[in-house]
Amino acid sequence: MAPAYKLTYFNGRGLAETSRYLLKYGGIDFEDVRVEHADWPQLKDKTPFGQLPVLEHNGKKAGQSIAVARYLGKLVKLAGKDDWENLEIDAVVDTINDLRLKIMVIRFEKDEEKKKAMTETALKETVPYYLTRLEAIVQKNKGYLALGKLTWADLYFVSMSPTFDTFTGEDVFAKYPNLKALRDKVDALPAIKKWIEERPKSEF
Repeated sequence: MAPAYKLTYFNGRGLAETSRYLLKYGGIDFEDVRVEHADWPQLKDKTPFGQLPVLEHNGKKAGQSIAVARYLGKLVKLAGKDDWENLEIDAVVDTINDLRLKIMVIRFEKDEEKKKAMTETALKETVPYYLTRLEAIVQKNKGYLALGKLTWADLYFVSMSPTFDTFTGEDVFAKYPNLKALRDKVDALPAIKKWIEERPKSEF
């Protein structure tokens, strides 16, 4: 019998990895469909808004990586118990995504001089600004990003964390012990650890 869920993304971790973490954490069987870039033009119009990842369930499709992760977070019991708790989680996730987007803009800059200046500003100001505050949040929340317990915000942060290492060219969390401990804690969860060991190797 085919899995009830199908997650489609490119052959990489990227924006789909949080959802993979959540599905694995919850022990939910799913079809991990990986699209090669050469095949993407033929498939693009079959997605809701011409973007990946897309989650399919019972004949329905949904896009938007954070919305999908939020849904899965609720499904695997890593969401809040009321609207305010979910707001706390969402605020942290959106903040981490803000940082990710600021870094991605630099990666796609074509002008090399401008790119160099943007990178210098990000390394000296933007990244430390965000990570210092996230470090304080984790310290205040008993080692987690929200609610003093494991939530899907933690899985989002950890699954996205290689982006920061790649951008800075170093283990950026070495300077932020609480964030580093959180990453190590999530990666050590049995289902996540097994997934990291078994997942397809990819460039991003």
